[in-house]
Amino acid sequence: MVDIAEVTAAPSPDLLTPDNCAVLFVDHQPQMFFGTGSGDRTAIINATVGLAKAAKVFDVPTVLSTVAAESFSGPLMPQLADVFPGQKIVDRSTMNAWEDEAFVEAVKATGRKKLVIAGLWTEVCVVLPALSALAQGYEVYVVTDASGGVSPQAHEHAVQRMVQAGVVPVTWVQVLLELQRDWARAETYMPVMDVVKEHGGTYGLGVVYAQAFIGEHAAG
Repeated sequence: MVDIAEVTAAPSPDLLTPDNCAVLFVDHQPQMFFGTGSGDRTAIINATVGLAKAAKVFDVPTVLSTVAAESFSGPLMPQLADVFPGQKIVDRSTMNAWEDEAFVEAVKATGRKKLVIAGLWTEVCVVLPALSALAQGYEVYVVTDASGGVSPQAHEHAVQRMVQAGVVPVTWVQVLLELQRDWARAETYMPVMDVVKEHGGTYGLGVVYAQAFIGEHAAG
């Protein structure tokens, strides 16, 4: 029952904010992309970089991780690494990043309880740490369009498994706009619009159109 006297204009504590979350990128590497068949791989790359730039705009802590980079999977994709120049990348032997001590310590160092995870493949390198973090009390959000599995069925079943366990599925644009949440936040308004124009597809083209005909602040 709703207590009308208690209703206020306040956001839900379930919402992501720049101060309550960290973003984890797991295994966006060449060999992992070669085996990805759940969706358009160029679209996954675009969503991943869009998510990374969203985290950068709002100064959200990030953890970058690879698996067997030198012996099998190759380096972190350069488009992602370029968003965070000089940042340490945690390389692992474990398929489950949450079983790697350095990775877990990097997550703990962020001090955040909400974890936004994207990675390849959804059914292994995303599911395993997502469920492991959830079991230890974290709130976990998985960015489904910045993740991919070996087949559409593998990706979808992995997402279903995580949702049934309590993980929240989101998209990269959803994360970006949830972090902004108010177009009156002028300090991040234009950077957000820049990310949208670069990676938002037709939404980005709409922003370009609106700004060309109405003005630079027309898209909010």
